[in-house]
Amino acid sequence: MSEDLYCDTCEQSVAREDAIRRETMADLDPDKWQMLCCPNCGNRLKTVFVGDE
Repeated sequence: MSEDLYCDTCEQSVAREDAIRRETMADLDPDKWQMLCCPNCGNRLKTVFVGDE
């Protein structure tokens, strides 16, 4: 099941699989965390944990 995300900047719903994946900023480990960004405007939608549990 896909979780839809919402972009406040371009006011559109974005399917999670359509989001652009980018490395995190600041001191978050990029091997464990990833940012999901809007494919239309590039706005950050959500930061998700992708590391091994």
